Amino acid sequence: MATRKSRVRRLGPVAAAGFGLAAGTLVTLAAQRHTLKALHARLERIEQMASAQHHANLAHQQRLHWELLSKAIDSPELAEVLDIFEVPASPQKRRQYLFANALYTNLLFYYRIGNLTREEFYGRVRGLLQNPVVREYWYATQGQRATLPDDSDEADLGRMVDGLLHRLEEADVDEWWVVGEPPSE
Repeated sequence: MATRKSRVRRLGPVAAAGFGLAAGTLVTLAAQRHTLKALHARLERIEQMASAQHHANLAHQQRLHWELLSKAIDSPELAEVLDIFEVPASPQKRRQYLFANALYTNLLFYYRIGNLTREEFYGRVRGLLQNPVVREYWYATQGQRATLPDDSDEADLGRMVDGLLHRLEEADVDEWWVVGEPPSE
C-alpha cells in the first residue's frame, strides 16, 4: 500500500506539470493565432493600398496621355511627331487618328482599373468601330500593336479587337450590335 501512495504522490506533481505545460501551450497558440490574424489584416490593408496606388498611377498616366494628345491635336507641328501610322495621313486625318487613339486608350485604362469588364470593353469597342475613321486608325496602327509583348493585356485586347473588326466587316447585317460573341471573363 505504501508503494501505491508514493506513486500517486509522484504522479500529482507530474500531472500538474503536464497540465501546466498544456495550458501554456494553448495560451501560446492563442497568442500566435492572434498575431497571425493581425498580420493577415495588415497585409490585406497593404495590398489594398498598393491596388489603390496602382489605380492612381494609371489615372495619372491617362491624364498625361490626354494632355500630350490634346497638344498634338491642337498643333499640326506637334502632331507630326506622333505621325507613326502605316499610311500617310493629312493633318486633319492625323488629328482624327490621335483622337481615336485617345478614345481607345481611355477604354483600355477603364478596363485596366476595373471600371469595365472584358465584355463591356468588347461592347464599347464594337460601338467605336462603327466609325470609319476609327477603323482606318485601327488599320493604320497595326504595326505599333505588333510590337507589344504577346502576353500583355494590351496585345490580348488588340487581338480581340482585330477579330471583332474582321467579324464586323464580314457581317451581312445592319444590326452591328449583335455581331461577334462577347468574350467570357
